[in-house]
Amino acid sequence: MSHRVLSLSLAALVVTVAGLLTGCETVYGPHLGLFATPPIPVSPYFQKCLEDKAYEHERYDRVPILGPITSGGPPVALDPPSDDEIMRALEKAHPVQGGTPFLHTAQRDNVRIVVEPIADYVDPPRVYPLIGPAQLHHAHYKCIIYYTDTTRVGWPIPYTVVDEDAQEVIYIDHNHFHVVGNVDTGPGAEY
Repeated sequence: MSHRVLSLSLAALVVTVAGLLTGCETVYGPHLGLFATPPIPVSPYFQKCLEDKAYEHERYDRVPILGPITSGGPPVALDPPSDDEIMRALEKAHPVQGGTPFLHTAQRDNVRIVVEPIADYVDPPRVYPLIGPAQLHHAHYKCIIYYTDTTRVGWPIPYTVVDEDAQEVIYIDHNHFHVVGNVDTGPGAEY
C-alpha cells in the first residue's frame, strides 16, 4: 500500500512540475491568489502619450549622420521642419489636448504656418565619440503659426471665447553630422 501511495504522489509531483514548466502559467500584473486577476483599465490619454513619445523619437529626436560635404557649392541643410513637427512642438509649448468635454475644451482652427530659415552654418571638423571626425551642420528655423483659438467653458456659466488672430512663434533647430576624411563607402555604409 505504501509503495502505491509513493508512486501516486511521485506521479502527481511529475505532472505538477511538467504543468508549471510548459509556460501556461502567467504571473504578469497583480496576483490575487485564488481569485482571477482583474483587468486594469488604462486611460487612452496615457496610451496616446506613449505612442507620441515613440513616434517623435523615431521621426524627430535622432541626429542623422550624412556623407561628406562635396566641394563645388555651399552645403545645404536637410528639409525644413514639416507641418507635423511644427504642430507637435506647438502642442508641447501650448497644449490644447486633454480637455474635459462639456467643462473646458480648447481647439485650433484655420491653421496657417510660415517657415523662415534663420541660420544655416557648419562647424569646423572635430572628433565626436562613437562617430569619429565629423562636422556638425546647424539649421535654425523660425516657424510662425497663425490660427483661430476657440475655448469653450461649460460650467458654471457656459461661454465660448474665440480669438481669430492668435499666433505663436516656434523655433526649431535641425542638426545633422557630415563625416570628414577618407570615408569608407562600401556596401555596408549608411550614406
